Amino acid sequence: MAKINEVATTDGTVDMRELLSLFANDMGCRIVSGKFFLKDGQSKLFRDLTNDTSRLLGGFNVEEYFPGLARVGVFKRAVCAQAERVRNRWADLLDKVIDDHVSKDKSTFDHEDGDFVDILLTFQHEYDLTREHMKAILIDVFAGATDTSANALEFTLAELMRKPRVMGKLQAEVRSNVPQGQEIVSEINVNNMAYLRAVIKESLRLYPIAPLLAPHLAMDDCNIDGYMVPAGTRVMVNAWAIARDSSLWEDAEEFIPERFTDEGSAMHVNFKGNDFQFLPFGAGRRMCPGMNLGIANVELMLANLMYHFDWELPLGVEREDIDMTAVFGLTMRRKEKLLLIPKSWM
Repeated sequence: MAKINEVATTDGTVDMRELLSLFANDMGCRIVSGKFFLKDGQSKLFRDLTNDTSRLLGGFNVEEYFPGLARVGVFKRAVCAQAERVRNRWADLLDKVIDDHVSKDKSTFDHEDGDFVDILLTFQHEYDLTREHMKAILIDVFAGATDTSANALEFTLAELMRKPRVMGKLQAEVRSNVPQGQEIVSEINVNNMAYLRAVIKESLRLYPIAPLLAPHLAMDDCNIDGYMVPAGTRVMVNAWAIARDSSLWEDAEEFIPERFTDEGSAMHVNFKGNDFQFLPFGAGRRMCPGMNLGIANVELMLANLMYHFDWELPLGVEREDIDMTAVFGLTMRRKEKLLLIPKSWM
């Protein structure tokens, strides 16, 4: 917020993608590993690793489409070499994180102030967690709640700029639920913001951050509505197409948060995997492990952005000019950066 305030005093423009990425990464780092990443530029290293991992996992694998090339193995060797380098960088970084926590004075440890690494270390022996297990869990949580949060926020802000009525309604709700004189919107305040949650749901419906979810493997032969899926088949679920299906959603291509409010047609629909028309995080045991952390990040950041600032587009840019074209990969993000002018409300 301090960075935005500085820009607001000069009527400057904010690159929201850069700002939201910094916020999401720093928030994730604080929750998962306390203040470790704030030292020695480790936060930037983490962001670089997250981006490299996303590019590798979401990249186009030629050999999957031309199996004959697999016998040559040129592409596979190149990709594996890149993956090995990224894996080693993750291992070095997370070893330092864990070592930093192991070296803490256990007599002064406070469970209420502990972070996610402290929790893993506390239950390490009870659940036979090896260091490799802990590093894998940490990567899952980092990747599932940081880059995704920033992308979701950028799509949401872009739609709000296109729909001033929706933004005004959201700002009114947020500002009416925060006591006068309080500087930061808290989780307690957010609990009373039903329209905020509806806005986020509608954004995730139109712009699911993982549009094809994570690949799944059929463990047995199964029949899905007349289609036979043999065991061993990789299955992709097009959550993006399902959420825009006009047979499931009224005005499917329109951004209408009211559909998720008490008066709306989707008032009982949630993203926890029970409603198959809305699966931004998947369903079942293999759904996104960082869902709760990611949603908490998005709710808090969006509420604070709406509470502290009014927002304008740069000179010469009209609401109709905002390009919502998406770029696909492991996660989905906007093709064009979102540049906005903040105006302090208080």
